This record gives sequence, C-alpha cells and structure tokens, in this order.
Amino acid sequence: MLALDVRNVNKRYHNFHLKNVSFQLEKGYIMGFIGENGAGKTTTIKSILNMTHMDSGEIHVLGRNMSEYELELKQEIGYAMGGVDFYTRSKVKALTEVIKKFYVNWDDETYRNYLLKFKLDENKRIAELSTGMKVKYNIAIALSHGAKLLIFDEPTSGLDPVARDELLDIFQGLVAEGEISILFSTHITSDLERCADFITFIQNGQIVRSGEKEEFKESYLLLNGAATQLNQVKDRLISYKMNSFGFTGLILARDFNNSWDMKAATPSLEEIMVYFAKKEDEYV
Repeated sequence: MLALDVRNVNKRYHNFHLKNVSFQLEKGYIMGFIGENGAGKTTTIKSILNMTHMDSGEIHVLGRNMSEYELELKQEIGYAMGGVDFYTRSKVKALTEVIKKFYVNWDDETYRNYLLKFKLDENKRIAELSTGMKVKYNIAIALSHGAKLLIFDEPTSGLDPVARDELLDIFQGLVAEGEISILFSTHITSDLERCADFITFIQNGQIVRSGEKEEFKESYLLLNGAATQLNQVKDRLISYKMNSFGFTGLILARDFNNSWDMKAATPSLEEIMVYFAKKEDEYV
C-alpha cells in the first residue's frame, strides 16, 4: 500500500503556480522533499493536509481520498515543522491534556514512553524547551495517537549538528518496522544523504524528478573540463560555473558521451539543487 499518493495537484496564486505535482511514497520509507525556498514545498504539504484548497488534483493517504476522509485520515497523520512556537507560557503537561482530546486513538502509555525516550520534562514550560526539544515534543504527540504518516516541514532547521544527528536516528528507527512512513521537507540536503530512501525534487512549482535516492543522484553527472571544451557540451548542460581550471557543469547522465575527454562524477543532492538554481537564475 502507498502511504501517500499525490496526483496532479495544481494551485495558483497571484505570483506562483503549483503545476501538476505528482509523487508517491511507499509504506515504511523516508522521502526527502527538496527544493529551494519558494519552490513549492510548503504549498504542497499544505495541499496534502487540506490546509489550502487545491485548484485541482487528488491526494490519497493510506489508500483513501483525503478530501473524502479528512477527519479520519488526520487521526493517522502526524505533522511537525521546525521553529514552531506553541503556547509558550503553558507547561508541556497542560498542553498535552488539551491536544490529546482531539485524537480517538490517544495512548497515554505510548506518550509516557516517548517522554522518557526523548528526555522531555512535562513540567517545563514550552518557552523553556530548546528548538530540538520542541520538535521531539511534536513527534511524541504524533506517535502517541497512532500516526502512520509523518510529515515534517524543515524539522531540523535551527538545530545544532548533535541534535540533528539524534533526530535523524529517531526517524530511521521509526520506519524500521515498515509501519510508519515519513515525508521530510528540508533544504539541509546532508540530512537526506544520510536518512532518506527516496527523493522528490520540486523547482518553481513543478516536480523535476522523484525516485530512489541513489538512482536520483546517478541520473545526473557533474562534469569537469577545460574552458576550451565548454562549447562542445554547453548546449547539453543544465548549467555550469567557470573556475580557474575551466568549468564544472551538471548534465543528465543520459546526455553524457563517453568519447568526451572530461571527468564525470555522481553529484551530491546539494550540487544538483545548486546547479538547477543557477539555471533558474540565468532566465531571470
């Protein structure tokens, strides 16, 4: 069963258009959702959660249509974003007492276990929690009502490397048994290099590519050549940069010719994003 099936989602704003966004997340995996700021990640996530009204398209969660079964499905979805400010003067304990009433499958024992696991003190006020602890609290809430699909929008932004590393370990542990799936939107691509199984890349409101992480990366090549060789490949490059050694450019692997006397290597997720962003800049 697919945990998430996004089909031809369109949403038009005055100066932005989400165009025919489609991708699928299989049950029990982590999908990294990447794209520069303003590319459409948050609009897509809000469409999935029915927090914004789509112009057209369909969202299916755990095999059911979100628009038809929204109330039931939101019992099975956990959502967290980085930098959330809760009711800062409230104690964790008091806030949980309010939140748990919204969920029919709330499990106090599970919640207590996550408090211990995440070292969360429920007698602290929200204002006293670090950014990392706020994210962990969000996760504890999501997992205490039996959520099968977790959607995280920039959950690691603002965290130090140690806190991020700990959070990624938690994510990988959650999907290990195959019951929970995670859609993880972030611009910190190194986090996804470590934990994601699949990557979906959105640029300017459109999906550029979606697939298994290594296959996604290997569908591109980073070329290094002399300045005199640039004209030979310029028309096939997605974009390029000049440097003291010549040029470095991104190309689709299928467009590479083995007869070219150039070094070619598989790019990182960050390099793919950077060169696509440079392509966009060239048209501005």
